[in-house]
Amino acid sequence: MMSIRPPHHRRTVRRLPATLAGATAGLLLTGLAVTPARAEPGAGAPLGTVARTGGGARFVPGPCPRTADPIPALAGARCGTLTVPENRSHRRGRKITLGVAIVPAVTSRPAPDPIVWFAGGPGDDAVSEAQLAIDGGLNRDRDVIFMSQRGTYSAEPELTCPNIDEFNARALGLVYGAPSTGRLHVKATRICRDRSAGRGADLSAYNSTESAADYADLRVALGIKQWNVFGISYGTDLALMYMRDHPKGIRSVGIDGVLPPSLAGASLTWSAARQGFDGLFKACAEQPACNDRYPNLSDTFERLVRELEARPVTTTVTVPDQPTPVKVVLDGGVLVNWLTSATHLAAGVPRSIDELAHGNPQRIAQQWAGGKLSPQAVGRLAHGLAYGVFCREWTPSESEADVIRAGRRAFPSFPRSVLANAPQLPFLHADCRAWDVPAAPRSVRRVTRSDIPTLVMSAGFDAQTGASNGAYAARTLSRSTALTVPYVAHVAFAESPCAQAISISFFDTPNAPNTGCLAGLQPPQFEIGP
Repeated sequence: MMSIRPPHHRRTVRRLPATLAGATAGLLLTGLAVTPARAEPGAGAPLGTVARTGGGARFVPGPCPRTADPIPALAGARCGTLTVPENRSHRRGRKITLGVAIVPAVTSRPAPDPIVWFAGGPGDDAVSEAQLAIDGGLNRDRDVIFMSQRGTYSAEPELTCPNIDEFNARALGLVYGAPSTGRLHVKATRICRDRSAGRGADLSAYNSTESAADYADLRVALGIKQWNVFGISYGTDLALMYMRDHPKGIRSVGIDGVLPPSLAGASLTWSAARQGFDGLFKACAEQPACNDRYPNLSDTFERLVRELEARPVTTTVTVPDQPTPVKVVLDGGVLVNWLTSATHLAAGVPRSIDELAHGNPQRIAQQWAGGKLSPQAVGRLAHGLAYGVFCREWTPSESEADVIRAGRRAFPSFPRSVLANAPQLPFLHADCRAWDVPAAPRSVRRVTRSDIPTLVMSAGFDAQTGASNGAYAARTLSRSTALTVPYVAHVAFAESPCAQAISISFFDTPNAPNTGCLAGLQPPQFEIGP
């Protein structure tokens, strides 16, 4: 399983896949007993001493949540945990805890309304994305709040299932879409499910509906009258659901790499891939040196997908931290999934495709293997939350035939064996049959209609969620500013100083953000091989 999230190679703190593993001690910091500005009436007691929600949620100050990598941005943070019901339909059921970190604003006189960060995934840990947000300047004028979504690395319980990540590494030597690979994939999913359920987790409670309620409880528990939301990737799905179901106390919402709850699913990833690939191929075609050296790049890529699917190529590559060469099988499905993430390395993509076309698969194989075999790729993504979202909210709304039809619309020349496994989400329906949780109510997929000021930001090379999703979401957000940042891939905020400046401007003036920097953006200078 691959999640809808920014890929590893551009994480600000080199976390590699946006997932967390291993533990480092949190910092025990003071300052949590200060009541936030604009606290709700009657919220005069120190934070963490009173349960602030009617649903039994309670914030308690304490050490900063664990992170797999050092996060310098947390050095001055105020931290603690939010305790919430695991399943809100069972009020007397067990409680779970979510890690919370509040990074203070840089300015000495911060605005009274903080920003709360919604991480991607599903299954990424928000606390470990703090460096990305802070390096982008999000705390210039406001405190920024990071809370782990349920089941993620800094929550308790954490449902990370390293066995799935370990299988993904072993699968480098397997044919990607083969039925035998699918059976092993589902076996790894079933092991994850059994282990998670064996720890007492109610797997049906790890989903977007409960996560949205967790954030609603957090705002009240912290005594915050009004805050702003910023969500990336899957966090935009969660943000749109949150503003739909819990609008109270939201001043503004920024979403980047948009995934609307009403559209989310495996079928949508085919359209996203088409858009991201076409954006990159078009940029190459418009650059004379790239077009002259790599003409008809889209046709070459699609031809390679067909050829590799019919006759996979096996090679060996050297990968950092691996003592011996690694066997990699490249077939059509691998090539599609490689490019879905490789749009983040756009400058080198045409050369990589051209080398493959001329019999040299090394660059692509090394990139594909490097992400799977990095130590940071294991034990960081909360697969328990990811499958809760996929299997309760996404797959009940589409069939396996729907996925193939969506793929054929986007890529008519691809063979059926490639189309059966949507980018980022191979064997999803079979995995969900193994995960075996009930479908969410149909209302979970309602379109979000809101007059909350919203920044809807997409990226021109986004092959993971697709720029058209932004325009779709903005249609029913009456006070939205929708824009596309060209020449960058999924989650523009992580790659583009312009996107960062627009985001900060938006939170200052939600109805009139400064988007002037878009006019000066230039395409990458594509590598020209010998």
